[in-house]
Amino acid sequence: MAKKNAKEETKLNYSAEVRSLKERGPESLYLLWGPEDYLREQFLNELKKACLPEGEDSFSFKRLNGPELDAQELQAAIDSVPFLTERSFVEIRDADLNRLKEPERVLKALQDIPDYCTVAFVQNAQYEPDGRIKLIKGIRSNGRDMKFTQAPQGQLIDWVRRRFAAHGKGIELETVQRLILISGDLMNRLIPEIDKISAYAKGDRVTVEDVEAVASHVPEADIFEMTDCIAQHRTNAALSVLSELLADRNNEPIPILAMLSVQMRRLYIARLAAERGLGAKYVTEACGLKYDFIASKLLKSARGFTLPQLKSAVEICADADYKIKSSSLDDRELLIETVLRIAAGEEHA
Repeated sequence: MAKKNAKEETKLNYSAEVRSLKERGPESLYLLWGPEDYLREQFLNELKKACLPEGEDSFSFKRLNGPELDAQELQAAIDSVPFLTERSFVEIRDADLNRLKEPERVLKALQDIPDYCTVAFVQNAQYEPDGRIKLIKGIRSNGRDMKFTQAPQGQLIDWVRRRFAAHGKGIELETVQRLILISGDLMNRLIPEIDKISAYAKGDRVTVEDVEAVASHVPEADIFEMTDCIAQHRTNAALSVLSELLADRNNEPIPILAMLSVQMRRLYIARLAAERGLGAKYVTEACGLKYDFIASKLLKSARGFTLPQLKSAVEICADADYKIKSSSLDDRELLIETVLRIAAGEEHA
């Protein structure tokens, strides 16, 4: 069995958190962050409703916007007594807690929040709190630190199906999985894709073909498709996918190479697992994947390579990474050469 990292974080159980909020009521201090901004905003709405059941007003609700946070303004917001409500709510958006000018004064204010007040720091999806600094440690020790990550597989699939059902569309499990693989697993990214696919699908059932026709691809999905093409001896198709990736100005060669390196390492692990009779569950854990169905696809793709070929591919990616960072060679040409070298190992084994 794959060993779990001793430092692996406990995943947030969103449903349990909402249930606890409704049963026990709000706490005084929250730090809401993480990549799954849809769930973060949903929880924020639940928190606001628990604190301000009659809705926001200028007396009981205060909002402060970052990245700077004025300690005096924060203290005044915290000390503001609610009017015609039992609680007050202070929402602080995108404050750069890692680099505040007056962290000591901010921490002092947060250590003396009145019983009637709730303070919530709401961070954007890119924010990562620096757990080494005193302010972050203080927030975590005095309040609730909630990192919103991608929903578990079952919950996400059920949520996607409900979103399609709201459009009057049914969708099979395989089609949901294909959508998640292509467009990613963040809900805010999936919502417009579901709307778009629902409008495109002609019948009352969404098909894989509907998803393939209109769903936007995340770069990781294109990398997966490219390595699948290599596994199937379709070098020209793999190069076509790479060309599309490079044509997008948002994609740079170094991040693409990094994603390709990760994918080849995962395929190596999957092939090794297959030869030892280990299944998708092992691959999911060993590769740090979120969903078993992605591990199953990795296992299928890995069968198109031999173990020596995948070991060589990992080494080729490492060699390319060194060259791309230490030489004056053209990044794009080097990336294309890397894909060709991996494909040549496949074709001439």
